[in-house]
Amino acid sequence: MQKPLYLSTLTCLLVICFGALSHAAEAPAKIQVLLIAGDDVAPFHDWRENSEATREVLVATGRFGVRVCEDPLILESATALEAYDVIVFTMFNRSLPMLSDLGKKNMVKFVEGGKGFYVQHLASASYGEWEEFGKMCGRHWVMGTSGHGPRSVFKCNITKTEHPITKGMEDFKIFDELYAKLQGDEPIEVLVTSDSDWSEQTESMVFTCTYGKGRCVHNALGHDRKAIMDPDCRKLLARGVEWAATGEVTCD
Repeated sequence: MQKPLYLSTLTCLLVICFGALSHAAEAPAKIQVLLIAGDDVAPFHDWRENSEATREVLVATGRFGVRVCEDPLILESATALEAYDVIVFTMFNRSLPMLSDLGKKNMVKFVEGGKGFYVQHLASASYGEWEEFGKMCGRHWVMGTSGHGPRSVFKCNITKTEHPITKGMEDFKIFDELYAKLQGDEPIEVLVTSDSDWSEQTESMVFTCTYGKGRCVHNALGHDRKAIMDPDCRKLLARGVEWAATGEVTCD
């Protein structure tokens, strides 16, 4: 006997619904990113354009949920930070004050306790008087000491081909600023280097370090949207943030 049409339709709908629920259950939870922006050196860095480009790259992978905060005062709320897996720092506090003691304490606890920290381009110059921030960056920009030559096309050399962030990548060229003479003496693992005409030295461009139980990634690339959207820079950004948050990389 032929089944009534409504029973066949109901059966199909149930199959579709349960299939969708099963797929949703198998999909990994998104990594929750707190992207802190809101200030930089004007007019050389358009901080809003850069933060939006950074968010765009991360969201496009489907791996991240990104909340952009244009005020670092969010660091004063330990409760708010509990919702995130990694802090992405693109802000240089050119005109904003030093973090409060509470903000410092919460950020240290966040990273030291085992969550992630990713810092990009001039953001490592933030809070120059705060020693712990420099340690999280591994190396940091110091005004009057660090620098770069004219923006140009330069070669980036992959130095660690088996690290999850750079695995499968090949040397590449990018039109960007080649940061040089970053300061610090924390142990770091250098993943990408470039040879600077300005410093006449081989400079570390992408590297990692640990801070307590936390994983930190420093990417000195990313002067503007064009640089951030470079295919290799996009890859380093997405992979770097994922590795800082989880210790693994699934992004292509």
